[in-house]
Amino acid sequence: MTGISVETKYFPSSGASSPALALQVTCLVDSYMLWIGVTEGLEENASGAILQGHLGKDWAVSMPPWKTLPATGSQLLRSSSSDLALSIAKRLARRFGKQIFLSVDIPVLMGDDSGILVRVEKALMDTLREMEKK
Repeated sequence: MTGISVETKYFPSSGASSPALALQVTCLVDSYMLWIGVTEGLEENASGAILQGHLGKDWAVSMPPWKTLPATGSQLLRSSSSDLALSIAKRLARRFGKQIFLSVDIPVLMGDDSGILVRVEKALMDTLREMEKK
């Protein structure tokens, strides 16, 4: 992949208790910068959710494994005790072999009652698989 590109994706709600998700993917050289968060808007307004989101709510970076070393990473910013972005970033870096910058903007109150964390990770994995095919 050459150059830098930015794409916005929308993942509709999977039920009454699970909000829609908006994802912005910035493809860099051998790395991805991802922001994912909840949105109450429609698909046409997904980019508005990104503009209203918080990049530093839970933001981490991870490097892919090298030889026998595991994927490494670090929290860049966080507003809670959650290390959600870091753990997902490490899994993505390991899976795709690229540096991952990941910001997860999910309200703390949501927890995983609605299965939102599973939906977040699935949306990220599916999107990166699609990007890798290009």
